[in-house]
Amino acid sequence: MYADKVEYPRISTRPAVFLALALVLFLVFWACGLKDTWLGQIGVALIGEPAAEGRAGNAAAAAVVTLAMLANFYAIVFLPRLWQIGVIWAELLFWIVIFFRSFNLSLEFVQRKIGFLITQGVATTLYVSAASIAIAFVLAMVGAIAKLSRNGIAYALATFYTSIFRGLPLLMQVYIIYMGLPQLGYVVQAVPAGIAALSLCYGAYMTEIFRAGIESIPRGQWEAARALGLPPHLVLRKVILPQAMRVIIPPTGNQFIAMLKDSTLVSVIGVWELMYLARTQGQTEFRHVEMLITASAIYWLLSIVLELGQAKLERSFNRVRFRG
Repeated sequence: MYADKVEYPRISTRPAVFLALALVLFLVFWACGLKDTWLGQIGVALIGEPAAEGRAGNAAAAAVVTLAMLANFYAIVFLPRLWQIGVIWAELLFWIVIFFRSFNLSLEFVQRKIGFLITQGVATTLYVSAASIAIAFVLAMVGAIAKLSRNGIAYALATFYTSIFRGLPLLMQVYIIYMGLPQLGYVVQAVPAGIAALSLCYGAYMTEIFRAGIESIPRGQWEAARALGLPPHLVLRKVILPQAMRVIIPPTGNQFIAMLKDSTLVSVIGVWELMYLARTQGQTEFRHVEMLITASAIYWLLSIVLELGQAKLERSFNRVRFRG
């Protein structure tokens, strides 16, 4: 709806770009030494085994792999856009699977452990992340309003909050809350301590996102709403925020995805989230790589789901603005 309609030149079809791309790929593949791969063996067969010793074999293999890659790329160029996306994703997923299979993984071990990782680890990770983002959302809203306020006390408190929690590493905040507060007589369990650290840290970052989103709305919108007799809180809730959400949602979605991955830091205080279980379950049979790869795949799938939800929210607010 708001997409750029400009037709950009197809730089990939220009001879200079083609030659530069071919040269870069050839040098990369030559440095990697792909003579032992199945595509590399074709290059070796073309120049013959005696001539394929040393650099000549690597060069022949790199030439064949480069031609195959370029042929694949330029075949995809002429497909419709949706087909391009699907084919590229399928090819990249194929090569990722091939790469991970080279680790000689025990699929039987993964099948035995994945149920526990999902029911316990994923559930805890989602609980910690969802609770943290909800609290961070409230902190960010309050902080943004305070930073936009003319009240010196509110502004000072908000700026101090964002400065200190953006200035300290998140892991240090986790340790201070979990191990520091008990020295003052306040014993905090691991899960609440992790949620508190994530909420305070990401609330500080999201404060700036909310402030920028609110400030992006023209001043005339405030003045028009006040001219209609709306009190300040209704102006903000009914007029400003619905428009500002178009600016706020994309970076806030990114923050939620980042928080989902940063929730791994609470594993250092014993929270049974996904990373903690992947590490401990892998230690039982010395299958660390299997568990780490499985946890990585789960994190990726969760991120994809969040990205799709973020895209849906963005389209929804775009349609509201278009109707307005």
